[in-house]
Amino acid sequence: MSEVIKVMLVDDHAVVRMGFRLLLDGTPDVRVVAEAESGEDAIRKLQEVRPDIVVLDLSMPGIGGLEALSRILARDSAIRVLVLTAHEDAMHARRVLKAGARGYLSKRSAPEAMIHAIHQVMQGRTFLEPAIAQELAVQQLTGDRNPVDMLSEKEFKVFLSLARGQSVADIAEVMCLSPRTIGTHLYNIKQKLGAANSAELAIIAMRHQLLEP
Repeated sequence: MSEVIKVMLVDDHAVVRMGFRLLLDGTPDVRVVAEAESGEDAIRKLQEVRPDIVVLDLSMPGIGGLEALSRILARDSAIRVLVLTAHEDAMHARRVLKAGARGYLSKRSAPEAMIHAIHQVMQGRTFLEPAIAQELAVQQLTGDRNPVDMLSEKEFKVFLSLARGQSVADIAEVMCLSPRTIGTHLYNIKQKLGAANSAELAIIAMRHQLLEP
């Protein structure tokens, strides 16, 4: 009998977690050992449950999925993180893989795809949804570069938070940085993207489908 894969589900919607749990607990070699409703909650439970794989949503209140991904891997680099999200763009996929995620799957995928992704990630492979993998490959071949790609990891997190309407003070608190540092990031973001204010940043984010529908 194969070893059971221990999974932690991280999503702020209880109904979504329930659906994933029913799916995964019905798979012979997979068991959900914990659920978390936020990145902060997941980090608190990591030491207690020690999952093999964290299935992580990106759009959550609090620190959000991108910051949670960084902190989870900082705590334990052996944990495999599979990002499962409503975002279907190659840009988010590139960012999370660069940050250390082992897989990227959209919530619109068939249930079998999630089970397959978990097995692939557990075996040390990287999993990408075929459509997103193709988009990434085309961008690499053509050399197409989105202006948002010029943002650093921290700038990208600040950019998304601002686009969602968060204040500089709120972002500083969540990211454990000073408001002055966030202000510097904001200045650099505006320069790189040619935006005059937060409203224009939100328009850029929507244009590139970076805000969850």
